Amino acid sequence: MKKQFNRMKQLANQTLISELLVRVVSHNTHKKMVSCLQGHIGADAEKRHKKLPLTALSQAMIEGGNQLGEDSLIGKMMEVCGEAENRLASELMQHELQIEKDVLDPLSQLAEVEIPNILKQRKQLAKLVLDYDSARARWLQATKSIISGTNTQALTAKADLLKEEVDEAMNKVELCKDQLAADMYSFFSKEGDYAHYFVTLLEAQADYHRKSLTVLESVLPTIQAQQDSWNEKPAFGTGLDEHLKRSGREIALPIEACVMMLLETGMKEEGLFRIAAGASKLKKLKAALDCYTSQLEEFYSDPHAVAGALKSYLRELPEPLMTYQLYDEWIQASSVSDPDKRLQALWVVCDKLPKNNKNNLRYLVKFLAKLAQESELNKMTPSNIAIVLGPNLLWAKTEGSLAEMAAATSVHVVAIVEPIIQHGDWFFPEDVEFNVSGVFVMPTPASNHNNHLDYDSGTIERKRPGSMVGPENDTARAFSHHAHTSFSLLSSPYLQASYIR
Repeated sequence: MKKQFNRMKQLANQTLISELLVRVVSHNTHKKMVSCLQGHIGADAEKRHKKLPLTALSQAMIEGGNQLGEDSLIGKMMEVCGEAENRLASELMQHELQIEKDVLDPLSQLAEVEIPNILKQRKQLAKLVLDYDSARARWLQATKSIISGTNTQALTAKADLLKEEVDEAMNKVELCKDQLAADMYSFFSKEGDYAHYFVTLLEAQADYHRKSLTVLESVLPTIQAQQDSWNEKPAFGTGLDEHLKRSGREIALPIEACVMMLLETGMKEEGLFRIAAGASKLKKLKAALDCYTSQLEEFYSDPHAVAGALKSYLRELPEPLMTYQLYDEWIQASSVSDPDKRLQALWVVCDKLPKNNKNNLRYLVKFLAKLAQESELNKMTPSNIAIVLGPNLLWAKTEGSLAEMAAATSVHVVAIVEPIIQHGDWFFPEDVEFNVSGVFVMPTPASNHNNHLDYDSGTIERKRPGSMVGPENDTARAFSHHAHTSFSLLSSPYLQASYIR
């Protein structure tokens, strides 16, 4: 009997350390897992959902979207995102309920019930063994007393009673031993089930993330579509085609707005496009144009800020208005020595411009030609305009420093832009409606221009490629002389600052 108990005791000692470790690990894991839950453990589904931070975020977004209204892109985005966050909160709530049921509760049962019960059985067995040893020691002492004693009958009766106690204690030990053995065998046989709790955890997390991803993927196209359909995207720094498509315009808003304001108050302003505007006023005007506001009255009185905004828009285009693709062809055309053929070559390149670029260049050139008609007052001849504005219309795709770019390309750009402005009605014979969008008030036309120079004189009849006939005429020679004279202005102190764009 004692040998059997010792074997049982040895087995119990071997499993004790393992059981204690399992209990500690299970308890700590359960505690950390509970801290990962965002809902209140033990709460029902509805209450848990209400208490989730995602639910609070969802409600705040939806309320904010309602406050901002449908006319606000931020409001639309917040409403759609708020609904998505609410769906994510529902998925999280279901996920946490599953984790609580399939992982946390069994893990708690293992750490707080099953292993403690085994440990309790073990302590109980140890106590019963002590009781058995005590009863057996008393019984052995009684049997010795019978041999040496005189009252044999009384001692024998006492020994029989003690023997019954020993037998009863032994029965209790056997029962407890069997129960402990059963509990330990059960623990070892279920270790695979206990380990599967952690597999269940990962499977539940994977399922939760899949469902959450499905929610996000279902709502992202809607959000992106609303974002793409929003027309009020900043014009500055946005590609010309994208801006025109978004705004449904033919002429870029900054170009039309600035031209209309300059037609009203800037045509006689000396040094237009050359004299720098105040930085704060320029920044304010660009921001106003970016948000499509019609409240531009305050800028009419500052034509230099308006001219500066127009230059900034042209320079901040991702690709120059006269395009990177045609850059080499523009340079080659400007290098043709014969003046008449040079104009023909420039016309050919101009005709290759993409539709939107060509329309906006035509609009701008028509305005600049009109500006040059007031050169006696504003000092902005086609040559001067080309010097200050040309580098904002065309530049190389790969540039060095500003000074290197000015030295390397400005002469060529002036040779390209100046004749286009000077002979604008030849390059673009069709009339241009400056108030193309109809949202601006047209300025009152001047009664006459007796003092202005007609820079298109003699070029209207010039033949374009495919129909050019006859030798070089006096007009071509006059243009050649004018172009040669314009290059000498590049070193004029009056225009030195104009390279800074």
